[in-house]
Amino acid sequence: MLAFVIDILPYAVLHGIGAAILYSTQQTACVTDITQYAVNQYCATENSTLGLIAQWLASVLGLFYLIWNYGYRQGTTGSSLGKSVMKFKVVSEITGQPIGFGKSVVRFLAHFIDAAICFVGFLFPLWDAKRQTLADKIMSTVCLPIPQG
Repeated sequence: MLAFVIDILPYAVLHGIGAAILYSTQQTACVTDITQYAVNQYCATENSTLGLIAQWLASVLGLFYLIWNYGYRQGTTGSSLGKSVMKFKVVSEITGQPIGFGKSVVRFLAHFIDAAICFVGFLFPLWDAKRQTLADKIMSTVCLPIPQG
């Protein structure tokens, strides 16, 4: 769990910066309508071009980071940034080697199945002999500690 928090933090910071620029550059215009029986105020908010570009750029950079971290880095070394800090790796259950870029991305997406069933898939390691999530079972992967040495 802590590895996921470490992994997602750079994405959240990037997305937060884009959102902050978007919201801070919004423009609001209000019109007041006064009639004999009521006073009404109508407001509209418009996003600025700068804010939209900043949000788009932050989203694209965040997506590239996720693909690099979960696809390339984890696929070739077995560890994403968070897994490196927490000292464990994801490897093939059959070969014991890192699973490669494509399978690593698919494994990341397979975690949506863990979440779709009320997050029960993430609890599988509590009772599974190999401590695998449902996504790990689907992808035939296991998480192992990185040997210290």
